[in-house]
Amino acid sequence: MKKLILGTALLTVVIAISGQAMAAVDVSVRFPLPPPIVFPAPPEVVVMPDTPDVYVAPDVAVDIFFWNGWWWRPWEGRWYRSHYYNRGWAYYGHVPRFYFDVDPGWRGYYRDHTWYGHRWNYERIPNQRLQQNWKSWQTNRYWEKRGTWGVQGYQARPQQQRQELRNQRQAQYQQRPEVQRHNQLMQDQHRKYETHQGQQNKQHHGEESEHRR
Repeated sequence: MKKLILGTALLTVVIAISGQAMAAVDVSVRFPLPPPIVFPAPPEVVVMPDTPDVYVAPDVAVDIFFWNGWWWRPWEGRWYRSHYYNRGWAYYGHVPRFYFDVDPGWRGYYRDHTWYGHRWNYERIPNQRLQQNWKSWQTNRYWEKRGTWGVQGYQARPQQQRQELRNQRQAQYQQRPEVQRHNQLMQDQHRKYETHQGQQNKQHHGEESEHRR
């Protein structure tokens, strides 16, 4: 049986003990890392329309994204990122802000070469070219200006409409069972910390009372 490698998210909270003395309390949550993905070759990616230069790997069965110099993947309601597509994954404590710009139905649009009724002539980008150019592409808004991400006759959505879509997708994301399980786990850990903090404060007040006698 393969060993399960555990990733650790450390939430460190500092509690005041006296005017100058401080004590640190660590509340640790251990999360398993996602299973490895076997790549026969470096993945080619496609840039997603209506996104801030978010790239997807369409040949991979699970969702894996490239954005802002990192590879990203969701797993069991949590997010992980790495500078490498095939190793080095680490737990990331938030939903990356690009994610709600990604249309959940992108795989179907990719398969049909259409994007909301428009012909989508996407370009498959080799990994080496991506690594060499992603930063300048992002800075210059290369894909948006160069034929609106390869979608013929398409105009980028107005900012207000994009924000409304983000809000809808965020609400739908929070309803996923795996996300709700993860959120419940984090809430339980927060309650444990608050209980610990209350015990520490009670002990501190008791010690102060003893010193005054």
